[in-house]
Amino acid sequence: MELGLVGLGKMGGNMRERIRRAGHTVIGYDRNPDLADVQSLNELVDSLKGPRVVWVMVPAGAATQSTVDELSELLSPGDVLVDGGNSRWTDDEKHAEELAAKGIGFVDCGVSGGVWGLENGYALMYGGAAEDVAKVQPIFDALKPEGEFGSVHAGKVGAGHFAKMVHNGIEYAMMQAYAEGWELLEKVDSVTDVREVFRSWQEGTVIRSWLLDLAVNALDDDEHLEKLRGFAADSGEGRWTVEAAIDNAVPLPAITASLFARFASRQDDSPQMKMIAALRNQFGGHAVENKK
Repeated sequence: MELGLVGLGKMGGNMRERIRRAGHTVIGYDRNPDLADVQSLNELVDSLKGPRVVWVMVPAGAATQSTVDELSELLSPGDVLVDGGNSRWTDDEKHAEELAAKGIGFVDCGVSGGVWGLENGYALMYGGAAEDVAKVQPIFDALKPEGEFGSVHAGKVGAGHFAKMVHNGIEYAMMQAYAEGWELLEKVDSVTDVREVFRSWQEGTVIRSWLLDLAVNALDDDEHLEKLRGFAADSGEGRWTVEAAIDNAVPLPAITASLFARFASRQDDSPQMKMIAALRNQFGGHAVENKK
């Protein structure tokens, strides 16, 4: 099958290679001409035989919107556009409606796998009409991991990105739990080899996971993580997960706490703790530390 792929960064570039290894033709476009097979979206669309499938892997928001807008003028009825970025599911519904008016199908696909996906495969969660998904299925099969699992038609348009959003929310909480456990182990005098404790958990325990394997890899590179600053960004999907929980009255205390912990990581001097210190001093005469 032929595929047009827009966005050839860390994820998109490796996806192009994996799909090609499966025997499919991929024509890629990127704003960086050194990465691209063609020099414009127009050339990309003209290079594909109909019905076309074009997969977009660009940042969520304005970049995705502008790409969808441009492709909507270039694609033909019966073609399918796939958004494989980290778009919000509500954007998917809007894009599907806009494209449907022109007879163009739309599939949203949450993609997980990061830099390991080229060799291990990508976990895929996609949403859309069955007839549109069927046109993309050979590409899904090429990208997914070997074996029975690793991809799912999660439901109608928006379901793929919603599922990926929840996946990332769970990921936030799992990483936070490993991080808290690691800090506590590092704090006490009785545990003399925290890295090996983590390594021992990789077999036979209920908390073994790929994230745990990656934690051990990180500790092998930097045993006490002394080379890193304790600063963690968030991609936006953790926030969307918490917002969706509020909209649906679903309690997510662990995921919410893990998101807020990332916010705290960006503060060198906590404004909240200043107020708490001031209040403790006011009502109890507790000591405060002044800036030097």
